[in-house]
Amino acid sequence: MKKTAVLIFCSILSLFSIAQTSDSFHVYPQHIPGSALSCRMVPVPAGVFLIGSPLSEKERQVDEGPQRTVRVSAFWMGAYEVTRDEFDVFLKDETTSLNVDVDAITRPSPQYIDFSLGMGKEGGYPANSMSQFSALMYCRWLYQKTGVFYRLPTEAEWEYACRAGTKTIYFFGNDASQLNKYAWYAGNSGDKFQKVGQKLPNALGLYDMLGNLLEWTMDHYEETRYVNMADNSKDPIATPNMARYPKALRGGGFAETATELRVAKRFSSNPSWNRRDPQIPKSKWWLTEAGSVGFRIMRPLQSPTAEEAEQFFKQYLGK
Repeated sequence: MKKTAVLIFCSILSLFSIAQTSDSFHVYPQHIPGSALSCRMVPVPAGVFLIGSPLSEKERQVDEGPQRTVRVSAFWMGAYEVTRDEFDVFLKDETTSLNVDVDAITRPSPQYIDFSLGMGKEGGYPANSMSQFSALMYCRWLYQKTGVFYRLPTEAEWEYACRAGTKTIYFFGNDASQLNKYAWYAGNSGDKFQKVGQKLPNALGLYDMLGNLLEWTMDHYEETRYVNMADNSKDPIATPNMARYPKALRGGGFAETATELRVAKRFSSNPSWNRRDPQIPKSKWWLTEAGSVGFRIMRPLQSPTAEEAEQFFKQYLGK
């Protein structure tokens, strides 16, 4: 059994190492303009996988099925959740403060409380408590500053990258007792998020895919998503929906249990995440009750044209 597991793991590593030998598809650092910071981008080669969980998986939820075969195009994904240090560059960039649209601002409004709740900010802690809108605006800002198109991953892209070729409950197998090596969760986090990259990564080199912070995806959450998804779909994404709730998140956070950190587990946002916001109308940028929510970025190998990129952001941000 051990020999078989080793062979499977080695074949996974071999599969994903192919992409890294290419001159144009390899690990690279994306400089964050206006700072000395950079984020590590990891290649995720194209492939096919089964999204969701089998009926036999313990604690499986109805929205995780039926399983569907999905074809995914190649892309890069951030090795880590976006850090507060990186997000602060966007937050404090006065050159992008004004815009001609009705919103009149392209960066988050100032925080009116400490959204980190004392868990940590500078020095490698993940950015937290932002809305999906805010996370997407960061992607748009980075695109405008670098000319390189970035966005949030779809649910399918996120699960594909997290699995890294595996079909087990977790990307490292089925044994929940091993979670401590790979994730910050209810069993070891001390009820707070931790600096990124301290646990072991998956076979692709992606850290904290499970635990630490829940991660935004591009998708509007639909409970029957897989029921309505055609088998053998290519790069599926939920139909754009300007409604603020519910949006889909993945990975679980520092407060979730081992069961909730299963790769197939889906999460959805809801209005209670911002119930204590004192602003009228409530902020579209910040979430008072979402201290365990963050995000990571992705970049498709096949970049859109400038016109397509602007249309994309207009479609999902309304601007």
